[in-house]
Amino acid sequence: SPRRLFLHLYSRRFTAVEGNTTFYAIPNSETVAKWATQTPPNFEFCLKLPRDLTHIGLLKPSIPGALDFIEKVRGLGQHLGPIFAQLPPSYAPAQIDDLAAFLEAWPRAEVPLALEVRHKNWFKEPHSRNLTALLEKLQVGRVLLDSRPIYIGDDDPQLASERKKPQLPVQFSVTAPFSLIRFISHPNLAVNQPFMEEWAVQIKRWLEQGTRVYLFVHCPTEERSPHTARHFQTLLEQCGAPVEPLPWNQLDLPPNQLNLW
Repeated sequence: SPRRLFLHLYSRRFTAVEGNTTFYAIPNSETVAKWATQTPPNFEFCLKLPRDLTHIGLLKPSIPGALDFIEKVRGLGQHLGPIFAQLPPSYAPAQIDDLAAFLEAWPRAEVPLALEVRHKNWFKEPHSRNLTALLEKLQVGRVLLDSRPIYIGDDDPQLASERKKPQLPVQFSVTAPFSLIRFISHPNLAVNQPFMEEWAVQIKRWLEQGTRVYLFVHCPTEERSPHTARHFQTLLEQCGAPVEPLPWNQLDLPPNQLNLW
């Protein structure tokens, strides 16, 4: 399909997108308006904060820029989902006071925020406990990155990847009314199966507790991601999770059945 049709087609199959383009460039108002008009009413964008804000050292000096970014993407209206800040591996627990200042300045009641940390010490005690307490106190979500499938075998599915995903512990923790999961899948669906089944049980529990869950599937062979995501939906339905039907599955129904929706 032509690139200009990608968002239109994607948003008729899934209910949210992880917006990585904003990590590299801030969209102008025309682009934001176009995103909003090209997508169905309930479709959400979970945008990544620009690297010029998150990858230059301390976060506190980036507060004005972060607030400006929020204003620039407000044009998405009801399509604006949680924004997430991905911190570099160099951003360590020693900077927790700087992190707290940044999170406290964020208008969390208006625009939900999620945080992804990559320094390995954030996953060790007491730093993990301190981070969880801070996020819970401020109702900031924790991005749950699961890259286990691409590191489990003897092969390296990331050989051709420019940017390799980190190998970090998975922590099944919810610190806000929502959870944002980034599942890095193996090109071979069978390799993912045990991890997906584990997630399906966990997601079912969270949904039943009222947590809103955003699940994004990635893969070193990116064209595999949509089908893996669709398989995730099947697993969730099979285990009885209270999930809405996947728009993609409704598209595949015969026309007379589609008219029922």
